[in-house]
Amino acid sequence: MARELILYTTLGCSLCEKAKVEIWPQLERFGLRLKEQDIAEDPQLLERFATRIPLVGLGDCDDVCAWPFDAGQLEAWLRPRITA
Repeated sequence: MARELILYTTLGCSLCEKAKVEIWPQLERFGLRLKEQDIAEDPQLLERFATRIPLVGLGDCDDVCAWPFDAGQLEAWLRPRITA
């Protein structure tokens, strides 16, 4: 089963749609599956990330890659976390 790249998002997040364009190429490159996590469904995530979305992570909320990022920056963030 593919490891998940979590996109912290919420309904109507236009920046999140822009982030997905940068995310898609990395999914195949690193063998990841995209999981969208609506921060509005989790009070702790909402409090923590309300003004920072979109962000991506691998499950550790203390280790995220925050927007703005391009495909190269995201790849640089992912590489040491996936190959370690």
